[in-house]
Amino acid sequence: MLRIGGILRPLSAVTLRCFSRTFSSSYVSEKSSVDALYPSFFHPTAVVHPDAVIGQGVSIGPFCTVGPSAKLGDGCQLYPGSHIFGDTELGKQCVLMTGAVVGDDLPGRTVIGCNNIIGYHAVVGVKCQDMKYKPVDECFLDVGDNNEIREHTSIHRSSMSSERTVIGDNNLIMGSCHIAHDCKLGNNNIFANNTLLAGHVVVEDYAHTAGAVVVHQFCRIGSFSFIGGGSVLSKDVPKYMMVSGERAELRGLNFEGLRRRGFSDTEIKSLRTAYRKLFMSIDAKSGSFEERLAEVEQHEELAHVPIVSSMKMVVEFARSGIGLALEEMLELPKNNRIFKLVLMTETLILQSLLPS
Repeated sequence: MLRIGGILRPLSAVTLRCFSRTFSSSYVSEKSSVDALYPSFFHPTAVVHPDAVIGQGVSIGPFCTVGPSAKLGDGCQLYPGSHIFGDTELGKQCVLMTGAVVGDDLPGRTVIGCNNIIGYHAVVGVKCQDMKYKPVDECFLDVGDNNEIREHTSIHRSSMSSERTVIGDNNLIMGSCHIAHDCKLGNNNIFANNTLLAGHVVVEDYAHTAGAVVVHQFCRIGSFSFIGGGSVLSKDVPKYMMVSGERAELRGLNFEGLRRRGFSDTEIKSLRTAYRKLFMSIDAKSGSFEERLAEVEQHEELAHVPIVSSMKMVVEFARSGIGLALEEMLELPKNNRIFKLVLMTETLILQSLLPS
């Protein structure tokens, strides 16, 4: 690793244009890797603090800023006018497009994994917008690997030292999205333009939001779910489900998403059968919800579906008014992860559909 100070010298407009042309031609495609064996390149107008730790093959463009506590991995690229502040670490092969800002001069830390792209004028790892936050408190953001964060997106650090804002791996966060303080995002999610997540939202894996989705704080979005465009979520979204609406409502199973993610026809058929029996039985002979649940549990094709095996306990929680916040405090067996996941993601649908 190299420690190198920036050089800032007066240059005429003509000279700057020449440097810019030379520098731009040295860039490779955003998705291409940079040979870390090449020496690092620093544009003369870039300001790189002498204490910054810079890897091999790093390119820092015109008018960039790299603070004293920054650490850049091998092969990182900073396009013109991008900035890194505070205690911020970038893994190998990260790309900051023009105008991107990463990190903040606040107590705490921002950690970005490898092979991440941060788009034009995106703001990542800055102070949260929680009125309870105190500037003396440490705040944190952890981002995994292979994420693409597009233009004008904002991602905030946590609101307290005991929490972290977390983004997993392989997520696509499209333009003008907002990820608020203390959110927890899993892996392989897609957030279309203008998706807004309030504080403490949890998104599991392989979820997909269409454009202009608004999610209320503390909501949970289950794995393999789909949120229709323009939806406003004030309650949890169960896994495998599709919801939409100005006040989002259940619209059915996310069949297309399940097929794309490799679910077998047998698995999809089992989910479809359970869904219809539980939530679409409207004739007089369908019986109470408990009777329908018992019928599904005894169904030979559904006996091994995890969502069915835990339904009875979910009904008890839903009818007693125990929500997800209280459920988190329950002492469930540590080895019963499947039950806990299903319990958390299915409680809402029962609360909204069961009779009072």
